[in-house]
Amino acid sequence: MTTDEMPAVATPRVAAGVLFFDDEGRVLLVRPSYKEHWEIPGGYVEPGESPRAACRREIQEELALTPALGPMLVVDWAPAEHEGDKLLFIFDGGSLGAQQEREIRFADGELTEWRYVLAESLEQYGPPRLARRIRTAIAARINGMSAYAEHGSAS
Repeated sequence: MTTDEMPAVATPRVAAGVLFFDDEGRVLLVRPSYKEHWEIPGGYVEPGESPRAACRREIQEELALTPALGPMLVVDWAPAEHEGDKLLFIFDGGSLGAQQEREIRFADGELTEWRYVLAESLEQYGPPRLARRIRTAIAARINGMSAYAEHGSAS
């Protein structure tokens, strides 16, 4: 089979993010300067980079933190209109202590604010698909397993 005869394959954009928690179980959200809604820390995977490595790099670039990442909580098939197919990975960042919180710096200027948010309040900060994805990740963490999701919802 020649290159011209090869069937088309998916070429999704790949991103990786992390969930950090406080002692009350709230999730850390960040406010990007270039978006109208809040997000979890993370970003796009670069060519040749693994999702875990991308997540570590993004956390260092965005928050000036170098946390140990725990297990992958969710992989989400999340195509978006005007952005194409996406494959999103969420890792467990565990709980941030007071010292780590004091060390947060918006190193690259992409973020303007951070805060902890209750799972029940996520829709106030971002689109429903993000709230579903985060809740799916929280459930996976509680159950001690990873989840596969589509548009934020576990199958």
